[in-house]
Amino acid sequence: MKYLSDKFLIIDGSSLVHRAFYALPILTNREGVFTNAVYGFTNMILKIIHEEKPKYIAVAFDKGKITFRNETFKEYKGHRKATPPELKPQFPLVQKILEALNIAFFELDNYEADDIIGTFARLGEKDGLTNIIVSGDKDTLQLISEKTRVLLTKKGISQTEYIDLAKLKEMYELTPRQMADLKGLMGDQSDNIPGVPSVGEKTALKLLKQFGTIEGIYDNIDQIKGDKLKANLLENMDKAFLSKELAIIECCVPMAINIQECLYQKPNYKQLLSLFKELEFNSLVGKFLEEMEPDISESLTQRLSVKEFISNYNQKKSVSLILELCGDKTDPQFASAVMVQAGLAASFESSHEKEFIEFLQNHPQIDLIVHDFKDLYKYFKFQGIPVKRAQDIQIAAYLLNPARSSYGIEELALEYLNSALAEGSDPIYNAIEKAAALLELFIKLKEQLVENNLYDLYLNIELPLITILADMELAGVTVEKNVLEEMGRKLEQKLEQLTKDIFTLAGEEFNINSPKQLGTILFEKMDLPGGKKTKTGYSTNAEVLEQITHPIGEKLLEYRQLTKLKGTYIEGLKEIINERTGKIHTTFKQTITATGRLSSVEPNLQNIPIRLEEGRVLRKAFVPSKKGNVLIAADYSQIELRILAHLSRDENLMDAFKKGQDIHTRTAAEVFGVPMESVTSQMRRSAKAVNFGIVYGISDFGLSRDLGITRKEAKMYIEEYFKRYQGVHTYINDTIAKARENGYVTTLLNRRRYLPDIFSPNKMVRAFGERTAMNTPIQGSAADIIKIAMIKCHEFINEQGLPIEMLLQVHDELIFECPKTIYKEAAASIVKLMENAYELEVPLTVDAKYGLNWYDLKSIE
Repeated sequence: MKYLSDKFLIIDGSSLVHRAFYALPILTNREGVFTNAVYGFTNMILKIIHEEKPKYIAVAFDKGKITFRNETFKEYKGHRKATPPELKPQFPLVQKILEALNIAFFELDNYEADDIIGTFARLGEKDGLTNIIVSGDKDTLQLISEKTRVLLTKKGISQTEYIDLAKLKEMYELTPRQMADLKGLMGDQSDNIPGVPSVGEKTALKLLKQFGTIEGIYDNIDQIKGDKLKANLLENMDKAFLSKELAIIECCVPMAINIQECLYQKPNYKQLLSLFKELEFNSLVGKFLEEMEPDISESLTQRLSVKEFISNYNQKKSVSLILELCGDKTDPQFASAVMVQAGLAASFESSHEKEFIEFLQNHPQIDLIVHDFKDLYKYFKFQGIPVKRAQDIQIAAYLLNPARSSYGIEELALEYLNSALAEGSDPIYNAIEKAAALLELFIKLKEQLVENNLYDLYLNIELPLITILADMELAGVTVEKNVLEEMGRKLEQKLEQLTKDIFTLAGEEFNINSPKQLGTILFEKMDLPGGKKTKTGYSTNAEVLEQITHPIGEKLLEYRQLTKLKGTYIEGLKEIINERTGKIHTTFKQTITATGRLSSVEPNLQNIPIRLEEGRVLRKAFVPSKKGNVLIAADYSQIELRILAHLSRDENLMDAFKKGQDIHTRTAAEVFGVPMESVTSQMRRSAKAVNFGIVYGISDFGLSRDLGITRKEAKMYIEEYFKRYQGVHTYINDTIAKARENGYVTTLLNRRRYLPDIFSPNKMVRAFGERTAMNTPIQGSAADIIKIAMIKCHEFINEQGLPIEMLLQVHDELIFECPKTIYKEAAASIVKLMENAYELEVPLTVDAKYGLNWYDLKSIE
């Protein structure tokens, strides 16, 4: 059947929202707002609009549970469960999305969505439109006609089927009008429509094919074959007619409807993108960017020459800068730049580098706004440009939402300005647009930083840290290639021996690196217990290998660890030693972790596997860059437990640190009820696991696994811990309660982390959110404190003009290089600065060591 007239899309909003809710897993945004039904509904609406290209659209919703049908039958829909609490608040959000899409929606007291749909369908037919009803409810099939068909959602929201007159006849051999008769006979459990007991679809269809309608059946009741069926129909005649009456869709609801109200228009893009931002529907944003016209600011119509821009520069106003660099990260080269200030823009091409440098040198107090200052600062340093600080949009946005996966200018403009920076064919114009967005972004971001008490953290910690990290990256760390090569040879020999041992234990040679072959050897040939088959074969991950009691399990684990060590670290580090400097220059990232911890990438020098001796030995290759220099490693001692003592104000925990006692021995004495001098090494080990486990919300199952004890014993350890450290227990409970109330937790310096998982109805996900709530204030505060320490050390070194360089930050440890002649004085100053970085209720202590490489470090006497 061909439909040539304009299309009228009539959507059963209530049905689609329910289907989306149950089809998708529970989703929330960072503030814990449930969004899965909204997301699924929006996706489906957009897909249908794209495919059907309708002229008119209307969405109908149920207004409430009570309708005119309840007057006829009090128990109509009486068995329906209450709307789940995760779904109920999503209906208003769906309607907000429809408003932004400029799609009309309707609901009416005392009527169901089906009745509004039926009314629209008849109006559409009257106006000569082709109706497409979208619903998951088969009741709407009674509305099918020459001009109306139903797009039925079948499975979730991904599978649909068009039902027209021909298809309906093929499926049921009935007309649309007979669908109400079918339901009258069969009933409907979901709507609590009784029907005729014991009459199913097969019997109902047979009766309707013979007699046409329920009225026809009862007019010809004597022709019914089967005394039992006849008696059943006669006994339940009232139910049959009542059920049919309940099933019939009302096609003339008492509401003023003008079909022109449903004319489909372009969405309100800014409103829609604002909602997508709020609900974190990032994948939907791209669907609209191409449709949107770029936000061309009138202030950018004046594009000046470099000379004109410089002569019109106003030193009282901020300048935004987009600087394109090329070359090595340790030797940045100018490619081009764009500057924007108060409606004036200029593009500095590669031939304008001299003017660019001179302009910045002549204006050392320039108030710059950039997207990522660290790389720009390196270029400034190489060129002798005296700009020491700039407003960094990326860092500001990170503090407001540390859970984002990226902080591109386009994404931030979309989120905070509701502006789409579409890429045009003119790269200079694109850069000017971005630079102009930076000016507006900083105003918005600063407002929110101040509002959320994050501006001090931004201004006094994160911003000054940028140039420190840039200096550390430029300094690099010297790595001796020959030492790495020697380690590689030794590892190769060890791997060869391990390979022989594994083959001997297996009884044959095979590809150890092939999970498929390894699984066959372990769980078929050797018939070891613990084999778990997957679609691709047996699982041979570390967890599976750890459960194998046969000696081959331990050998395989060691083989994998050493293979990774050789490939990732020894070969990997050799390849990235800078030929010009002879050093490795890692990149420190400020915007990766949700806790505020710094990340080291390309390569990750924070993740050298030091649990293995072969991994620890890798540090021998890290040496001073100059002869006569030494490395100093200054490490915070148990900083997270000290922060826990400060936050919880637990008397026993604070007392131990104030007295300088070994915290694990003290905890063991408390938990096991023995004097500290009677604590055994095993007791201390158990107490250490509990101490650090408590910080990370460890369960009795996790502790039993870590210590190799029963869950009962592990539970006893945890219970005894909380009996002795009641302040910690209270702090944990209060922190979780506060996180649930606010939707976020904060660190000592007010760093914020949102916790949507804490609202999840899934117990495991919610438990993860609770553990995160417990740990983030502790781990995040440790991150804040070490950043303060870095700033203080950097300022001290610069102010004193000392020949000391800060090279690395690895978790709670700072690595410096300095002349051997002053290492004692340098270490003493560094320790003092680190210990006084932040005042806690308990003392911060720092252990400092020195040596000719990062491995062979000795205590400083």
